[in-house]
Amino acid sequence: MENLIVGITGASGVVYAQRLLQILCGKEYNIHLSISDAAFLVIKHELGIDLNRSQLNIGEFLGYSTDNIIYYNNSDIGATIASSRYPIKAMVIVPCSMNTLCSIAHGISNNLIQRAASIALKEGRKLVVVPRETPLSAIHLEAMQKLSSVGTCILPAMPGFYHNPKAIADQVDFIVAKILDALNITHTLVPEWHSGEIFSIEDL
Repeated sequence: MENLIVGITGASGVVYAQRLLQILCGKEYNIHLSISDAAFLVIKHELGIDLNRSQLNIGEFLGYSTDNIIYYNNSDIGATIASSRYPIKAMVIVPCSMNTLCSIAHGISNNLIQRAASIALKEGRKLVVVPRETPLSAIHLEAMQKLSSVGTCILPAMPGFYHNPKAIADQVDFIVAKILDALNITHTLVPEWHSGEIFSIEDL
């Protein structure tokens, strides 16, 4: 099976990571997961889940057990996924804090998530970052532009409304669907768009 890296950092919106992992668990991938210290705090605050950082029980986070997620402590800079020799299809950081985004953009690798992202960039692998912040400063925008210029997919958590969401879960699925699209992974989270569903050219 191919390998995917998922990094969860300390921005609001950890439910996106939770849902993405739930979907990926049903796919034929090995998922390599790392969670920053700040992300553990956000998970507890936003989802009410107090995870054990040293011995992570992924079932507590997902709501069920799975055997295709491999967890690494974010301080484990010598982990398998910190090596450029290890074959990785793509990496997603969701949500991606501005601290993490700016660090990666400036070549800083203070932890495993940043190191793995740096490797993805230098090896020309797919890197998707999902920032969840507003408003954005000029520093944030400059860092995003720098990452975009070297091939990173900048996918802000900006839910749309054209799919007529009825619940928060629909908006979560909207963003997760965009992430899966960026990874070229098939899904049925959001119906495909068909031209003319909302208005025709005559309405413009």
